[in-house]
Amino acid sequence: MADRIFAGLLLLVALGYTFIAFTAIKAPFQYDPIGPEGWPRLLGIVAILCTSFIVMRPDIAHFDASARTLGRLVIVVVLLFAYAAAFEPLGFIPATWAFCTTLAIFLGAQPARAMGYGAAAGILGYFVCTGLLDLNLPAGILQPWL
Repeated sequence: MADRIFAGLLLLVALGYTFIAFTAIKAPFQYDPIGPEGWPRLLGIVAILCTSFIVMRPDIAHFDASARTLGRLVIVVVLLFAYAAAFEPLGFIPATWAFCTTLAIFLGAQPARAMGYGAAAGILGYFVCTGLLDLNLPAGILQPWL
């Protein structure tokens, strides 16, 4: 029942967001087919559909997690907030390297393999995003070399 109450509250938020997306967001020009006006509208419609499904679906399972599992989830959320805080000052590569390495060790990887995974995720991810996808990512402390 709690998931339905939460989904109902999210449905209200999604309805408000979608109303704003359709009435208040105006872009002076469209530079792609969906454009800056279309994405918020699309996101709002999908959010309404998903939360409506959760509100109306029958109960089939109960969420029952141990204190240890909930504690581990809290640690992962803290890691995500730390990653978000370090993202711009450190830059994409060091922040991603540190986050992926820490998360891999937390999930049971050997430290040497976790460091390799973190390095690959940070370095390859940066060059895929900036080179192939033409995204702007912060270089941070590596600015002189990138």
